[in-house]
Amino acid sequence: MSQNRPAQPKSVLRGHRAQVHATAFVRSNQRLASGDADGFVILWDLIVMRPRAVWRAHTNAILGITDWGDDKIITHGRDNRLVVWKLGPKDEMTMSTALPLDESAPDRAQPWILHILEVNTMNFCSFASCITEPGGPHEELLIAVPNTLDTEAVDIFQLPSQTRQHTVNLGSKTEKKGMVMSLGLFSLEGNLTLVAAYESGLVTVARLGRNETWDILYTARVHGQPVLSLDVAPHKDFFLTSGADAVIAKHPIPTAATFPLREPQHPRQTEGGSATTASNPSLLSAALSSEPKHAIPSNQPKPVVETQPLKIINTKHSGQQGLRIRSDGKIFATAGWDSKVRVYSAKTMAELAVLKWHEVGCYAIAFATLADEQAPRPTNPSLAGAEANEEKPEGGATVAGDMDKGGTAIEVVPKLSQLSVKDRRIKIAKETHWLAAGSKDGKISLWDIY
Repeated sequence: MSQNRPAQPKSVLRGHRAQVHATAFVRSNQRLASGDADGFVILWDLIVMRPRAVWRAHTNAILGITDWGDDKIITHGRDNRLVVWKLGPKDEMTMSTALPLDESAPDRAQPWILHILEVNTMNFCSFASCITEPGGPHEELLIAVPNTLDTEAVDIFQLPSQTRQHTVNLGSKTEKKGMVMSLGLFSLEGNLTLVAAYESGLVTVARLGRNETWDILYTARVHGQPVLSLDVAPHKDFFLTSGADAVIAKHPIPTAATFPLREPQHPRQTEGGSATTASNPSLLSAALSSEPKHAIPSNQPKPVVETQPLKIINTKHSGQQGLRIRSDGKIFATAGWDSKVRVYSAKTMAELAVLKWHEVGCYAIAFATLADEQAPRPTNPSLAGAEANEEKPEGGATVAGDMDKGGTAIEVVPKLSQLSVKDRRIKIAKETHWLAAGSKDGKISLWDIY
């Protein structure tokens, strides 16, 4: 009988008065940031399941939210603003914890504003971001948003300079793509890569070349209705899209090693794009331009545009949005207009679980990122076996780190029972396979899954 009972969330966070539109795990999963239709943001402490900071970030609905390091939160609202807030652990002490449900609460203090970008939010499209030099002394962030005047084009800004680096309009001007609905931005093999999904159901992958023009590598129209969300796999080898229809599609991300070449005497209009580049290039562009350039002959072959998706499934459930792939690349989940959260295998696209707790539609999904899932793939399988055969120290503690005989430092990790109550809660919060679902009811359900 117990096996037939539906799964229940580990916890439910209640505090938003309006529907929850965006969720994101930050600070090594110790915090969950959530944004609602009234513009409020709540930073939840997942160690004790309580709010640590509450403020109204925007005068209209939140479209997207993410972190930038451990001390910055980025929010994107329908008030045509994208804001970078300074909110580190020490800054939380000055913030209000009065939830939006408390209408009698006085005006809540806002965190310190570091940057503001005036952007287009008519598309209902959230921003995409890419750190160009992670951990570097001059870390900069690229932000992709729909263009202010042309709803089919994409602007790419650079922070902290707040300058526009590129305006990208992919494909033929006569092609009816509709508004940009979802974006992805990342660096692959040293090239800035943009994924754009449109109101018409079209999805496109383009790469910034050394001559500062955008080459389309992949384009396909697999959705009969607007694309609602997309997410790029952790290893940048594929991406997924979901739409207002019942289709979920798996698409390739061509690289220099995978896409074929064509001769220039057979041009196609859809295989190029136009770009306007600012005079102040980003660090990524500067790094590329600093490499020795060779004269490119006029007959230089160009990549053939791929048009075939990897896999398409008809889920028979329309209106799945907020699609997110977990950081190990094994599973992904969607938030459904029918109030259900569905979990799928990223490899087979098979439905693995249906999570039903909310009574109304769900809009946002977020997966916790675990440290071991971020590690690079092992190149020598024998190392894993060697580490597994190492003897554990007395007391039951486990050993992490390099176990060679060259005197490499060994980190001793105590067992859970040896930790204090606080440290135990922190460890559980950081290592739990959280899935957070934000709903129209203003509640966030937290699930421990797989």
